[in-house]
Amino acid sequence: MSWWSGFFELRPLFHLLLPLSIHWIAEEMTVSVLVDVTTTALCPQQSSCSKAIYINGLQETIAGIFKMMVLPLLGQLSDDHGRKPFLLLTMSTTIFPFALLAWNQSEEFVYAYYVLRTISYIISKGSIFCISVAYVADVVNENKRAAVFGWITGLFSASHVVGNVLARFLPQNYIFVVSIALLIFCPVYMQFFLVETVKLAPRKNQELGFCSKVSYVVSRRYKSMRNAAEIVIFSPALRGMALVSFFYELGMSGITTVLLYYLKAVFGFNKNQFSELLMMVGIGSIFSQIVLLPILNPLVGEKVILCSALLASIAYAWLSGLAWAPWVPYLSASFGIIYVLVKPATYAIISRASSSTNQGKAQTFIAGAQSISDLLSPIVMSPLTSLFLSSDAPFECKGFSILCASVCMMISLIFACMLNPNTPSSYDLEDNIEDPLLNHS
Repeated sequence: MSWWSGFFELRPLFHLLLPLSIHWIAEEMTVSVLVDVTTTALCPQQSSCSKAIYINGLQETIAGIFKMMVLPLLGQLSDDHGRKPFLLLTMSTTIFPFALLAWNQSEEFVYAYYVLRTISYIISKGSIFCISVAYVADVVNENKRAAVFGWITGLFSASHVVGNVLARFLPQNYIFVVSIALLIFCPVYMQFFLVETVKLAPRKNQELGFCSKVSYVVSRRYKSMRNAAEIVIFSPALRGMALVSFFYELGMSGITTVLLYYLKAVFGFNKNQFSELLMMVGIGSIFSQIVLLPILNPLVGEKVILCSALLASIAYAWLSGLAWAPWVPYLSASFGIIYVLVKPATYAIISRASSSTNQGKAQTFIAGAQSISDLLSPIVMSPLTSLFLSSDAPFECKGFSILCASVCMMISLIFACMLNPNTPSSYDLEDNIEDPLLNHS
């Protein structure tokens, strides 16, 4: 497929991608300043703040516990009741935590922010992208999805660049105000312009009483969740991708949770250096996802791209953990140009291995498996990072926790090398055998 064909496939997705891009800009512009805000509020006049590291870890752990249930449920509901209402729900939850910090950045308000942000993470983190990917699968032909996913993740990176540029040059007092204005715009725009892609079946339980309706809904949700699990378990490709995603997320989410606090403690980085690092990754990611991925995918396939990206993520982790000078984090960030391809390759493999009616279930079930990683990684990474940043470290290696996280990415690479994306699902084969119409077609 040519480079431009993926771009032309984006035209029916304009009313999805515009608010998504603005949402990503609004979220990203707060990332670099949040480290300074939380450290100043919780640990005044200190460069290292173990309290902030632990609270971030606790937030990720709690969100991971509930996301295991919420993500698959949202995917199933979006398959049954439409993508639009759940995109509106998930995108709206991000507004309230940042509204608190725009109002006040005292210690009490920072704690309240963490509570609301945890609830927001449970509902929106991961689910926005997964439901969006399912929306794309509703609109775009299977053989063109990998290039389109590359363009979308490229737009994601471009949005991050714009968000970090705004964070770099806007005064800190205005960052949250601008972010809230952009976040409010997104669901309002979607409500008026986004077209639903799922054809809703007529409801059969209109005449039921309240108790019967509750029983019907619980029974249907249980069957749907069991169906989602079977779709993944009986497909070798999806089962393998679940393992790849689990171990990759276990390592990468642990690094993401502590990295900025680690750089602040070791090298004294502030929001300006954080923004520069994130911009550097974002600019390179735009090229790799929008230009490189559509060219490479027809030549080598998603599996080779996935394995190469995982290898780059291991190099990134090792350089970050062993950083001996302030310029080394910039060198390690350059590997983000390659490891950022893990996501579009993952989405493409999952989408190819799923039927058109199971896109939301498969994407969000595997995202639910990733949320287990979000639950587990902070339990180890937060105390380990705090220990090695303190004077009580058993030996001198401030980035030891990041080196430990790289082991998980190595395991993910092993599973990716064993993956066979083209293996048919025994679940789908059983469905075909049971359906006489399919057998005679």
